[in-house]
Amino acid sequence: MGVDYYNILKVNRNANDDDLKKAYRKLAMKWHPDKNPNNKKEAETKFKQISEAYEVLSDPQKKAIYDQYGEEGLKDMPPPGSGGFPFGNGGGGGSSGFNPRNAEDIFAEFFGSSPFGFGSSGPGKSMRYQSEGIFGGFGGSENIFRTYSENVTPKKPAPVESKLPCTLEELYSGSTRKMKISRTVVDANGRQVPETEILTIDVKPGWKKGTKITFPDKGNEQPNQLPADLVFVIDEKPHDVFKRDGNDIIMNHRVTLAEALGGTTINLTTLDGRSLSIPVIDIVSPGYELVIAREGMPIVREPGNRGDLRIKFDVKFPTRLTPEQRAGLKRALGG
Repeated sequence: MGVDYYNILKVNRNANDDDLKKAYRKLAMKWHPDKNPNNKKEAETKFKQISEAYEVLSDPQKKAIYDQYGEEGLKDMPPPGSGGFPFGNGGGGGSSGFNPRNAEDIFAEFFGSSPFGFGSSGPGKSMRYQSEGIFGGFGGSENIFRTYSENVTPKKPAPVESKLPCTLEELYSGSTRKMKISRTVVDANGRQVPETEILTIDVKPGWKKGTKITFPDKGNEQPNQLPADLVFVIDEKPHDVFKRDGNDIIMNHRVTLAEALGGTTINLTTLDGRSLSIPVIDIVSPGYELVIAREGMPIVREPGNRGDLRIKFDVKFPTRLTPEQRAGLKRALGG
């Protein structure tokens, strides 16, 4: 059969008029030379083939001849009233026979006008392409492009992530953070313009490092792309006294040997500003840990519940003892 028009449009032989229109719309948009500046020659060839295939298969008379006799049968048709730009690769038969119309004419006729903003080159003339502003702004043709490009899905870039450092106090009690962002947006004329905006983030009590807060479509905008999502990732600032471990809070406390053996009291200020006085009654042996229930971080999925406060001890041993102290310790400890 020579050229397989059905394969070029990626439709089956029973395709109806609507199927052909959808196939042509999708492929013509994809292969238009102005959308392919880096491989323009290949795109030009494909664009011509797609338009020729659509012209033949959408015309009942030409389709019937093509289905029965193939591409050669079309060459035996009476010549049209005016010659068009011959498509490459065996598409034209000289001054007589089938001579397809200009690809750009078909494209412009199909869409009402060219959404790329260039005029038809007319019968018998070489095709003209204007490479300016393919997706920037199409003037009056912009709405036509939007109407007929539903099959061309704009890409959405990867989310833009930024760290949001929070103090342990903020993550304990919760806080409201105001973030001023600067981004680029595309205006109605297709121009990229700067814009600033204040975003509000409600940090919930108990949120952990790595928690993500997403602001959809608040990233930079670029022509023919969806705006990226803006994502803030919670980070923890180091604390002078406390360290977080999941839902628990860990505190290191140093005691003397006398306190480790004879008991002591720990006075501390909690992350929400309360004063706690914690008696230490047990003997502080190596590895001893005092657990204060429900004085840890809020648990996000269990409102009102908290983790534990775990106090780890460091015993300061004396570097030297007098003979009297040694004797006294031996008597006291039963040595």
